[in-house]
Amino acid sequence: MTVFESGLYDLAHLFLVPVLVLILAALAYVFAGLGGFAVEVWQRRHDLYRSRLAAHQSRTDCSSDDLEVWILKRLEWLRIIARSVPMLGLVATMIPMGPALLALSRNDAEAIGDNLVVAFSAVVLALISASIAFFLLTIRRRWLLQELRAIERDRGAR
Repeated sequence: MTVFESGLYDLAHLFLVPVLVLILAALAYVFAGLGGFAVEVWQRRHDLYRSRLAAHQSRTDCSSDDLEVWILKRLEWLRIIARSVPMLGLVATMIPMGPALLALSRNDAEAIGDNLVVAFSAVVLALISASIAFFLLTIRRRWLLQELRAIERDRGAR
């Protein structure tokens, strides 16, 4: 390898740990969100749910446009995770592939296995995170838009 190619590899390899940390943080965030989602489902089924959107609207007396912005803000991290974590998974897959391919050229099966375990574990966790985030985002968006419509109907009835 030339100095330039070696420098590129070293630079790319610097990103492996931060990318893995971001994937784990996303996984923790969506599992926490999944817990909150389960509680909300239970509350909705037992008529115990109190809408945060309606509470925000009554507290601030804001317009529908402002409520839409509030909804977008509330769903922002789920959307970011659903869209960006698969790319992080790809990055975390590709970085260890270089050393795995080098190990393949040296017939070093152990090094190939070590690198592929990291690569495939990272992409699996990233895809699980993104899938859960997309699920939560889709259902929460529908719920919040239904609440917004109810608020708009109540305003129109007055």
